Amino acid sequence: MREILAGNISRYRKDLGFTQETLAEQLGITFQAVSKWETGQTLPDTMLLPALARALRVSVDKLLGYDAFSENASYYEDDYRKEKYFWGVEPNTTCLKTLELMPPSRPLKLLDIGCGEGKDAVFFARCGYDVSAFDISEAGLEKAKRLADKARVHVRTFRADLWDYRLEENYDILYSSGVLHYIKPELRDEIMANYKSHVNEGGCVSFHVFVEKPFIAPAPEKEKYVRYWKSGELFTYFHDWTIEHCTEYVFNCMSSGRPHRHAANRLFARNVREGV
Repeated sequence: MREILAGNISRYRKDLGFTQETLAEQLGITFQAVSKWETGQTLPDTMLLPALARALRVSVDKLLGYDAFSENASYYEDDYRKEKYFWGVEPNTTCLKTLELMPPSRPLKLLDIGCGEGKDAVFFARCGYDVSAFDISEAGLEKAKRLADKARVHVRTFRADLWDYRLEENYDILYSSGVLHYIKPELRDEIMANYKSHVNEGGCVSFHVFVEKPFIAPAPEKEKYVRYWKSGELFTYFHDWTIEHCTEYVFNCMSSGRPHRHAANRLFARNVREGV
């Protein structure tokens, strides 16, 4: 929590164009106190959090890294509230590649980033991984819990905003399929650095992202926060890791009820540096 809060105070202050002195004046404290918060040396007093959040024009939950960027947080929130599983319950093919390249021959901690309704997280739990998963959608997380209960496995779920949440513990596998295009380009360097720093040695990332292609029409969904990746962009973040698998492909999709296509990059990179 200390690292998340420190990063958010600094980020939201800079977004508003405030100096540490400006923020300190609004709160009636010294700029040295703000500096210590942002470096994680100290934490704000809990009684000061509401005033701090108001000064930074965010909610307390958002400041702590657990709030949504809108009231109807997920584009799919209404679909997730329905009984039927919007994405189905069969695992994504990226799951199968992950299982092939890093099987749970020993206890492995896996985090599903943007788990949606939980089908992939539950698949991994059924295979023997120690699974945690987060999403911004409460409705999606509730369905993930029900799916896990039905499969008689345990998945630790929590709600978090992809933009604000930063990892504080290490994992053997970071997994994400069809979610990272919600990360704003200006946040990608920071978020990818955070993810890389919390993968155990010998561990891996298993990421699937949508990419822009001039010959593919925009998807029918009008998602406000989508920022597709450039072809090959994801791979550059892991140039110093061992690339076990990477590919780019085009596939058909019916997620909106209307046929369309997507281009995607799939990356499996292991935290092992060649020659080290």
